[in-house]
Amino acid sequence: MESDITAMILRNLSRFVFAGAAAASLALGGAAAAQDTATETEQAAQVEQAAGDDAPAAATEALADAEVGEEAGSYEYMGPDMIKGQPENWGWTFQPQYTETGESALFLHNAILMPVIVIISLFVLVLLLLVIAKYRRGANPVPSKTSHNTVLEVFWTVIPALILLGIAIPSINLIRAQYKPAPADAITVKATGWQWYWTYSFPDNGDFEITSNMMDEAEAKEKGFPGQLEVDNRLVLPVGVPIRLQTTAADVIHSFAVPSLWFKLDAVPGRINEKVLTIKEPGIYYGQCSELCGARHGYMPIAIEAVPMARWEQWVAAQGGTVGGDTAEDSEAAPLAAPASSTEGAETAGEAPTDSAGAAAEAAN
Repeated sequence: MESDITAMILRNLSRFVFAGAAAASLALGGAAAAQDTATETEQAAQVEQAAGDDAPAAATEALADAEVGEEAGSYEYMGPDMIKGQPENWGWTFQPQYTETGESALFLHNAILMPVIVIISLFVLVLLLLVIAKYRRGANPVPSKTSHNTVLEVFWTVIPALILLGIAIPSINLIRAQYKPAPADAITVKATGWQWYWTYSFPDNGDFEITSNMMDEAEAKEKGFPGQLEVDNRLVLPVGVPIRLQTTAADVIHSFAVPSLWFKLDAVPGRINEKVLTIKEPGIYYGQCSELCGARHGYMPIAIEAVPMARWEQWVAAQGGTVGGDTAEDSEAAPLAAPASSTEGAETAGEAPTDSAGAAAEAAN
């Protein structure tokens, strides 16, 4: 436990030192100096207005506190009070949605599918009870010899067809919205699944890469985060702008899934899949790998931290990436490497992929 705490302190210390160096470099170039406090406040207010007037006061306070660290060239991650998307005990329906497609899907489920399912189920139940009561042997010693009824057969064929048509129209619209191509100015993020953790790279922002492992369960609970869902490095994304989220894998098939954002996309070795993601509100959203990928499949969570654009750019700069009009000087694409996994002792955890899997992953890049 002491070694874990020491490693965490050293990691955070190096992160702050590197962030300070990045901020100083930006200040010398004049890029960061052009962003004053008024501009940042205006951008944050625009995001809050787009998210709705009912945004919790805690979100505003947390973002305001984080700006203090921003002035010092560091990035302060959100606390547990900003968690919005996570599974709940005894939950029996979908999580609250924070994307437009998610809200549409939740409306389709709650306003159309569930009422139709309930009505049809009750109707069939009533018919069964009527048949049992009216057409039992005691009430009908002589059974009916009716073979068919043309009018009834027309009705029970046409009415279900119309019901299916009514369900198909909004369903097709939802599918089309989910797979609508990302606009040209979307921010590209590449998520790569490993056994058993995730790496995230940003090709449009200097192609830097971060590794995300599951945080130790005891440490996560001590900090107020859900066990087996919190990670050591969250994927930080801006709110209110389209994200071109690409998925691939370095070894076996994984699946990138965040239920509260209505996002699920397979990560296949040697192949790039992509969907557009636009998060409406700042907060922390949890997900997991949703493809059975090995012995520790249940221990590779996904944690997304959504923040206003100004804070996201500050996080990118702290990671050594480029933002806005900055350009990376002849930056080469970072090759797929096998970072150390936080699941020490697990079979093949943190090991490099095989030659064939590595070659497929490089081809995907």
